[in-house]
Amino acid sequence: MSAPLYNRDILALAVATADHLPKPDAGYHATARAPLCGSRILLDLDADDHGRVTAIGMHVEACALGQAAATLLARHVKGRSRAEIRAARNAIAGWFAGSGNAPEWPGFDILAPARDYPARQGAILLPFDAAILALEKQGARV
Repeated sequence: MSAPLYNRDILALAVATADHLPKPDAGYHATARAPLCGSRILLDLDADDHGRVTAIGMHVEACALGQAAATLLARHVKGRSRAEIRAARNAIAGWFAGSGNAPEWPGFDILAPARDYPARQGAILLPFDAAILALEKQGARV
């Protein structure tokens, strides 16, 4: 039997998006939407001269799983490059597809119940997609 989709840890992460308020003056911005569920994120990042994230802000309109994933991204993205974020995103997608181990992103094991709910997985990948997009657009509001 699979674990419940929503639990206390996921809900605690979901409300913690409020700890990462938007940063309109950040150098990198992206807006992304998950087409299947309609979840949306507005993501603001700053990065150093080597392309490593130094600050993050966001506004998330998503289910608790999408919000929880956004919090996990925000808590652990500092110091990471676009390539590292993309590798984590790909590992998460592979794990969801059953072709890999749990991603090494800290805390991601909390979202393990979502493996049984493909319709929710786009919302979980959305924060990572937005971070990649923001760093690729190099500061352009999209």
